[in-house]
Amino acid sequence: MSSALVPSGLVDALRKARRVAILTGAGISAESGIPTFRDALTGLWARFNPEELATPEAFQRDPKLVWEWYAHRRELVERVEPNAAHRALVTMEQHVPKLTLITQNVDGLHQRAGSQNVLELHGNLARVRCFHENTVIPSWEDTGEVPPRCPDCGGPLRPDVVWFGENLPADAFEKAVEAAAQCDLFFSIGTSGVVEPAASLTRLARQMGATVALINLDVEPRDVPPLYQIHGKAGTILPELVQRAWPERT
Repeated sequence: MSSALVPSGLVDALRKARRVAILTGAGISAESGIPTFRDALTGLWARFNPEELATPEAFQRDPKLVWEWYAHRRELVERVEPNAAHRALVTMEQHVPKLTLITQNVDGLHQRAGSQNVLELHGNLARVRCFHENTVIPSWEDTGEVPPRCPDCGGPLRPDVVWFGENLPADAFEKAVEAAAQCDLFFSIGTSGVVEPAASLTRLARQMGATVALINLDVEPRDVPPLYQIHGKAGTILPELVQRAWPERT
């Protein structure tokens, strides 16, 4: 990759930053082979619209169908590995005094790569919670029933993810807002920037005076500080950015 894709001003901003906030979306995981919600489903699921399965109403109508759809998604995630973009963010966290990683993804790839300070705005596929009591359930008896039952109340278990029409976890979002408001440098990586309320974090960071970098395949390139728009794959751009910021340590 030509280093021209990574503006020197952004390299300097990263090297000098004391507080960095990063928002990641489906694009960063797509480079590991995880389909986004905009991708057409394949195989047995080709006749379904994922946005129609990811709702509380769909689960109430057909809990077995929704549970099996998410089991399929978990299997996809288990077969892939974190990519170069995930690993570059781990390196960045090791060099920046205060880094907060805010993700809309539910695949856990940031944690598997080694990131420590991760705020999950949309939950995690690896966890389940009770549909009735909304509590995370670490284990349950496997009776073969689909979906399995909550060991406490007997209600159905559901994925611990945020469905369409549901609120984001308040604690995680409050911490995300704080990180965006206080950062020197804000990255929006692999996300469209239009889904609220997560999209408001980028605006907040700009309003509070942070340098902002958008890295996505859907942006028009712009190199005018304090806003950088870099068109390209995160798995190519982030390793280059980190290597140029700390060449003696990477």
